Amino acid sequence: MTDFIHPALLFIPGALPIPFLSGSVRKAYLLLIPALAILAVLAMEPGSYGEARFIGQEILIAKVDKLSIVFATVFTIMALIGMVYALHLTDAGQHVAAFVYVGSALGVVFAGDYLTLYLFWEGMAFASAYLVFAQRDGPAIRAGFRYLMVHIAGGVVLLGGIVSHGLATGSLLFGPITGGLTNGGMGVGDYLILSGFILNAAVPPLNAWLTDAYPEATVTGAVFMSAFTTKTAVYVLARAFPGTELLVWLGTIMALYGVIYAVLENDCRRLLAYHIVSQVGYMIAGIGIGTEMALNGAASHAFAHILYKALLFMGAGAVIYVTGRRKLTELGGLYKTMPLTVALYMVGAFAISAFPFFSGFVTKSMVIAAAGADHRALVVLALTMASSGTFLHTGLKLPYYMFFGTDRKLEAREPPRNMLIAMGMAAVLCIAIGVFPQPLYALLPYPVDFEPYTGLHVMESLGLLMFTALGFVLFLWALDPEKTISLDTDWFYRKGARAFMWLAERPLARYEQAVSNVSETAALPLLHGAARAGLRLDLAGVDAVVNGIAHAILHGGGRLRRLQTGVVTHHVLAMVVGLIAAIVVFVVAWR
Repeated sequence: MTDFIHPALLFIPGALPIPFLSGSVRKAYLLLIPALAILAVLAMEPGSYGEARFIGQEILIAKVDKLSIVFATVFTIMALIGMVYALHLTDAGQHVAAFVYVGSALGVVFAGDYLTLYLFWEGMAFASAYLVFAQRDGPAIRAGFRYLMVHIAGGVVLLGGIVSHGLATGSLLFGPITGGLTNGGMGVGDYLILSGFILNAAVPPLNAWLTDAYPEATVTGAVFMSAFTTKTAVYVLARAFPGTELLVWLGTIMALYGVIYAVLENDCRRLLAYHIVSQVGYMIAGIGIGTEMALNGAASHAFAHILYKALLFMGAGAVIYVTGRRKLTELGGLYKTMPLTVALYMVGAFAISAFPFFSGFVTKSMVIAAAGADHRALVVLALTMASSGTFLHTGLKLPYYMFFGTDRKLEAREPPRNMLIAMGMAAVLCIAIGVFPQPLYALLPYPVDFEPYTGLHVMESLGLLMFTALGFVLFLWALDPEKTISLDTDWFYRKGARAFMWLAERPLARYEQAVSNVSETAALPLLHGAARAGLRLDLAGVDAVVNGIAHAILHGGGRLRRLQTGVVTHHVLAMVVGLIAAIVVFVVAWR
């Protein structure tokens, strides 16, 4: 065990002292734990740790390989950046929830069996829900409950799949199960597990929880949420379902779906949330393709995405923190008072848009190249179109209306220094990965046979980006945000909730009242009569027998007491008579 220290043990138990710390001590502690976790991940050796047996099943607390190390590395780095961003908070509850959230995500990444995975999976759901509730206003409370209910339902589906899979295979060990799918023998449990995973990946139509809850979370909570839940789902899909054809098309649809819905958005964080759906689509498609290049692309893009998406949410969060506004129709002209925030945000925008020398360029293109190498022309076309749409909305529309555009004369300033430092850390990594991709490539699960910086690739990318920018300038009038609310697939569960409440308040309530009336008029008198008859039986029958036995015992005891004279010779005589009687009985019985 000296080769492995589970980072979840640093975060989850490490959350306990936070409420009892204050000031500089708390700040130092909040940075120390993620730093130690990074060191723990870097020092890990591949292998299996924490093997045991429970309820007759083999349990494996941690399985370390190159895939898990990729995700654990970026998770711990993001934990450090997120804690720097949240240092100014005085609400210890948010720090505690963030620690449990990060620790649970790391627990899933290293889980070697489904039972361990499930426990940490549910820990993620509850810890992240607190980051929505912590906003403490009506919309956030309602969104938090919807978020929690969706994830509880997904957890139930996942648990059902785990139980069914365990009964069918006799094992709870977590590993690839795609062989059954390719042979047409995938069981019900496997489909349930897949359903539970894709819900957390926000695959449409199971995506509304993300765009519903993330915009309502706290400024710092949304940064953590953008990094962990969907990427943990990407990890488990890569572990369990590589090469699943269904995922190719689900991922492709996701990439376009998020971009299309971003067109309609007026809320800056909701727009960014839709681009999470789109970017995760690239990863899901890569997992579905299942080749070594595609899986490398999915893992590397998840790594890059966590950093640049967090940077974008930190930039939008900084604006919300200093202005109290998040609608694009209420923002503008902030470049004058927030120039550092603008510059750092644009690094994230260039990274997500796959500009050369930014992180997205060296990861997203690997997924598209893998689709081309697998002769999937339609997938290549769709992912390329989605990339253009990403630049249009996240790289052009959002910064234009949020930082430039009409000057709303808002009283704004740069956010606290710790928030700028966190944004700077993420920005440096986005540029470093784009300029020097080889260290990231060396972390990936398989040897990398891909060169992003070819002349043709760079020129194609720049041409696409410039064409998109030209379209933005020409059609700027059509992209003006409007004061509207866009409905997604959340419409169904919102309407479903209303239908459920109507069912509970009308037909079910009337049925319950009818049952109550019947019980009061018919059943209750019958039960009362039976109770009275039972009481009479108890008094006249059971009590009489018990009292008679007690009286006989007392009377017999009095008579026997008279035989006890207290004379020793009488006692000796009684013993002799008893012994003779016992011998006679024994002799008779022996014959």
